[in-house]
Amino acid sequence: MEVKIKDLTIHYTQYGKGKDILLLHGWGQNIEMMKPLGDAFSDEYRITILDLPGFGKSEEPKETWTIKKYNEMLEEFIKETNVKKPIVMGHSFGGRLAIRYSAEHPIEKLVLFGSPCIRIQEELPVTVRILKSLKQVPGLNDLGEYMKKYIGSRDYKAATPVMRQTLVEVVNEDLSKYAREIEEPTLLIWGDQDTEAPVAEAKELEKIMIDAGLIILPGTHYAYLENLPRVVSILKSFL
Repeated sequence: MEVKIKDLTIHYTQYGKGKDILLLHGWGQNIEMMKPLGDAFSDEYRITILDLPGFGKSEEPKETWTIKKYNEMLEEFIKETNVKKPIVMGHSFGGRLAIRYSAEHPIEKLVLFGSPCIRIQEELPVTVRILKSLKQVPGLNDLGEYMKKYIGSRDYKAATPVMRQTLVEVVNEDLSKYAREIEEPTLLIWGDQDTEAPVAEAKELEKIMIDAGLIILPGTHYAYLENLPRVVSILKSFL
């Protein structure tokens, strides 16, 4: 199915009956990454999963977007698809969006999988320090941008110019002020070997949220899929 939001064609799927569950995928992913979760609950809930703009079959934003822009898109999408006070589940980037949306709109419950939210200061990798140094030298800023394509993150390398800048905007925003405002019950599910969103961040997130609990499972940034049967059982108890 498709819907037009902010002059962009958004691809989504909606199936099942009952209370609404909204699933938000991570950066560089698509509907298929969240469908195993949706399929597990479609007998009792109505499942809505979308390809976020710039991913899957949805169109790419025409300019750099921030979390705020994605949030505005999500607001319109939810209205257009008649989703009512959903249970929101988000992985990684989708979790970041879920935090912003849930802080400003009524939801039923929130589930976050490996969703970086708080910027914890740590020593920068040498490659990043080199890039920052280059950008300070007159005439070498363009070289710094060129080098980013080769020594940046996998996501940065794979992105188009618009999505590269969008990624920079997204990952640099600290969402802790929004996390603190969420009153609904929140479940945090993390992999103990997650290097994209370390468990230390999850523990800090649990501390600042009003009503949150953390479950740490064996696995990576995709621990929710690596432990799918167990995660489904946990979620059924939580929901």
